[in-house]
Amino acid sequence: MRGQRVRCSAVEVENDIDDEACELVNGVELSIGEGDDDNIQAFLLKAVKNNNGTGVLLLTDIFGVLVPDLFRGDPWGKGQPKAMFAQWLASQDPKRVARDIETSTKWMVDEFTAAGLSKKLGIMGFCFGGDRVIDVLAVDEGGCFSTAVSSYGIRMDLSAASKVKVLVLFISGDNNPLCPVSVLNEFEKGTGRGSKVVIFKGRGHAFAHRPGSPEEDVDAEQAL
Repeated sequence: MRGQRVRCSAVEVENDIDDEACELVNGVELSIGEGDDDNIQAFLLKAVKNNNGTGVLLLTDIFGVLVPDLFRGDPWGKGQPKAMFAQWLASQDPKRVARDIETSTKWMVDEFTAAGLSKKLGIMGFCFGGDRVIDVLAVDEGGCFSTAVSSYGIRMDLSAASKVKVLVLFISGDNNPLCPVSVLNEFEKGTGRGSKVVIFKGRGHAFAHRPGSPEEDVDAEQAL
């Protein structure tokens, strides 16, 4: 594992530093895994202050947030032709993505073990990552992750819901054909008592990342 520190910053509150709200964060670029096929790049955010010892694996669009590069440096570009999307998606081998997530999870668990802390891992994903959240939880069956958030996941496998052993918060808009509300309601039932669906009225896909109005911005802040 190789790491390079890239950022350390404090959050300012209304132009003043509030000692209770101030949060120092270290950002570190990591290379984790062994061999060319299993080596992936990731970004780790680690709280310097107010650290509660909880780890979160964030799947994109310890003691902090680990963000693995699931696309291996080849993300979908906003300006790319939509006709090419299916071809690009097919190039992201699901088995390879699953291995990358497994490698990232193992790294976080090992970090907690080395620090003498109990495992307190959460996982959250958006869009492509929101789908992967369900796949990961179905295999994990409560082994590593104790809570999860899936935001407007696409192509989620409903048959995997019964294997999910932890509470999941599902977030989407009611104007999102890629993540229908009816499907999320079925997931809420299938994953057991305690899971919850939160729907934002009039919002489409990825609304939390691309708010187009002040009203959408308010919903985006709440969703995130």
